[in-house]
Parts: sequence; structure tokens; C-alpha cells
Amino acid sequence: MAELRPSGAPGPTAPPAPGPAAPPAFASLFPPGLHAIYGECRRLYPDQPNPLQVTAIVKYWLGGPDPLDYVSMYRNVGSPSANIPEHWHYISFGLSDLYGDSRVHEFTGTDGPSGFGFELTFRLKRETGESAPPTWPAELMQGLARYVFQSENTFCSGDHVSWHSPLDNSESRIQHMLLTEDPQLQPVQTPFGVVTFLQIVGVCTEELHSAQQWNGQGILELLRTVPVAGGPWLITDMRRGETIFEIDPHLQQDRVDKGIETDGSNLSGVSAKCAWDDLSRPPEDDEDSRSICIGTQPRRLSGKDTEQIRETLRRGLEINSKPVLPPINPQRQNGLTHDRTPSRKDSLESESSTAMIPHELIRTRQLESVHLKFNQESGALIPLCLRGRLLHGRHFTYKSITGDMAITFVSTGVEGAFATEEHPYAAHGPWLQILLTEEFVEKMLEDLEDLTSPEEFKLPKEYSWPEKKLKVSILPDVVFDSPLH
Repeated sequence: MAELRPSGAPGPTAPPAPGPAAPPAFASLFPPGLHAIYGECRRLYPDQPNPLQVTAIVKYWLGGPDPLDYVSMYRNVGSPSANIPEHWHYISFGLSDLYGDSRVHEFTGTDGPSGFGFELTFRLKRETGESAPPTWPAELMQGLARYVFQSENTFCSGDHVSWHSPLDNSESRIQHMLLTEDPQLQPVQTPFGVVTFLQIVGVCTEELHSAQQWNGQGILELLRTVPVAGGPWLITDMRRGETIFEIDPHLQQDRVDKGIETDGSNLSGVSAKCAWDDLSRPPEDDEDSRSICIGTQPRRLSGKDTEQIRETLRRGLEINSKPVLPPINPQRQNGLTHDRTPSRKDSLESESSTAMIPHELIRTRQLESVHLKFNQESGALIPLCLRGRLLHGRHFTYKSITGDMAITFVSTGVEGAFATEEHPYAAHGPWLQILLTEEFVEKMLEDLEDLTSPEEFKLPKEYSWPEKKLKVSILPDVVFDSPLH
């Protein structure tokens, strides 16, 4: 639950928003991290010292459900001469460390990120006659914040979020999101580290798919060139009824298709409904260290495995000539790694992962035959994995959302993998790696062509390559929702 009030209104949980010149006595009582972000907001909006603000009634650190303490809402006049319409500007407070006393975030020093290292923003086109900002974007931001806090996965510019529902619960075609740097808010140095501002950009399903097959940054640049689809500041218009490809059909062929062919995809992995079976051994083999077998309890990924999977997903945005899977390494890094912002713990571990099998007791096994299982949404990304990643010498990881397991496809150009051309299927506990040659990838793309036409798809669907001892099944969601998984 949340309530709406001016940020300057008195209340037990929301002190007034001070400017940079706040009285010393008041500033000493005002949370320093919050004060630093407010200072940047006051720089941008000096005429709006007390904007309307959605605030969590019960703060997250007191047991409330909403991780964001506040979402401030400003009126931005835009710039008509630059095709920037008037809009509402939403800014979150809570993904960064506002307090510095470990009530929410662990303090890691002033040189690295503050908390998760970023706050979210959103720009919504103001409708004619609209005197107050809609509050639904604040709940949208709370939903994204819950994902970050629960998964400890951070966002970075170019990331996409598959939402599968109109962002405002209307009939809008804007049903997904991309993330980019806010065009006006500058990074802030707080007493507890650095805070950057990532802007949410609403997109249509077709635009999301193009971002997945190519890259988010490329689609963001196209959106900037189409005023009604975002323009220079990427302002979301929930009433937009056409995709950028319907507005300008040449964008698909001249920009996106050529980009996919030249660059491949920078989507390095997804959280998915997936599983795998080792067909090399009978299912009653209790000593088998595989991840998933119907009717058995999967073992947990070790901390070192989860660290490598996290690093694999993070490094996927790099477009290097020689991609590398990082070695299994227990060391965690603070600060920025490449162009991705690390999470607070910088791993996929959670409190439920404390009873893991020690890494040293899990041996890497070569498998003779494997069976991969995906739900329809995850299976639809297999051609992207093959064409956009492996044919460009990269890797792609499916991380299960229903269990501690992962499947990583690697090409022969990826170093550091424990799957090899001699033993293309290898498992380290519940983490399976599959090495596919370019010739086999081309064969699979031919056989999996119907995955790109979901409207003609009937589940379950099975694909098999007996000579490679590989089977892939596309199954209904209910199979993965079963306790047996």
C-alpha cells in the first residue's frame, strides 16, 4: 500500500525534501543518501521543491511489501522545438542506499555503487487537460524494484523486461520495457556510493522481440528517431497504436535485420522455465549428480557455479572477437565490471542456498545423451540463441526460475567452458553446458524453423537428433509448475 502527498507535507515517514542549502540542523537529521538524490532533482526542477510523491505507508525495512520508500513525480515542460512533448517525470528512491545504517543495503564504501547502484525513472506523456500525474507508474516501478530485491539481479542500460501486459492495465500495445540512461539526471556521488538513473521506456511486443534478436541499445536508438514513439528523451506514450516498424517499414529491413546479421544478439541469457535430463544413465541412479529428473529433487548450484553463471550473463553484452566463459572462481568483485553494474551480492545465491553441495564434491561429468525441456516462451528463444549468439562465437544461458539449475549453450569460439568438441555435453552438478558446432547449429535452425510461428504451434512438441543424441521438448507451462520440478 502507498499514499500520495506532496513531498513537503508533514508525515511520520516522509520528511520534507530539502534543497542543497537546507539548515544544518535539519540536514543532519535527513538521510544523507536521500538528501544527495533530492539535490539532483532540485537542480533539474528548481521550481518544484515539493513535488507530489507516492510513499510506502510501511517501509520495506519495517516489513512492508514495497522496496521503494518514495517515488517523486515532476512536471517536465519538454521542448516543442526539439519534438519533446510535455510529460510527467517519475523518480524512485530506495534501490540505492538512502540511510547508510544497513537497514536495507550493506555499506560497501564510497567508491562503489550505493546499494544496487541505481534508481529508476520513467517519462510519461502528459495528456491534454491532465492536471496531476497518474500514479500507476509508481506501482510499476515498485514491481521492478521487488524483482531486483528478490533476485538481486541488477539492471543496466540496454536491458529489456518482458511484462506481457499493458503497463497501465489498459488495452495499450505498450506491454514491455527497455532500460536506458535518463537523458537529464546525472550520476550522483552520495556518502554511501554512486547512484545512476535508469529510465524505463515502454515498448510494443514487436519492438521487444527486435531488441532480443539484435540488442536493446539499437532499438532505443531507433525509438529516438521516431518522435511519436519516444523521441530524443524516449517519452512513453501509452496511446501509441503503431510500432516503429509500422510507422517506418524500412527500419526493420534496413536497420534491424542488417544489425542482426552483422552484430548478432547481445542477449546473453534469460530466466526461464526449463529443465534437462541425462539420458545416459537410468533415472533410478540416485548417485547421479545431474540437475533435473522427473520425480527427483534437484541439487543446488554451488556458490562458485552461481558466480560463474552470473558472470556469464553479465559478460554477454560484450561484443568481443573471442568471448570467454569466466573460470569458476569464488572471489566476488566490487564496483563496475565491464559495462554491467553488479548486484549487491554479485551472485545468484539466496538465503535458501545455504545447504548447497560443496563445490569441491561435485565432479564435472561428460554425458552421452541429453534431453532439454522448455516452455513455449523459452523455446521460442532457441533460434535467437543459435543464430544471434552461437553463430557469432558466443554463448547463451537459460537459468531456471523454478529450480537451481542452468543450461548454457556454447560455441567452439568460447573459452573456459567445460563442454568440449570431444565431449559436447558436460554437467557440473545442476549446470549443463552444451557445445554446438556451426554445422550442427545450421541443421538445428532448419529443423526448429516452426518455433518462430507460435500461432501454429501445438504442445507438446518434440525435436530429436539421434545422431547427436540430443532431444528438445517444448512443453506446457503446467509441467514446470509441478512440484516435481
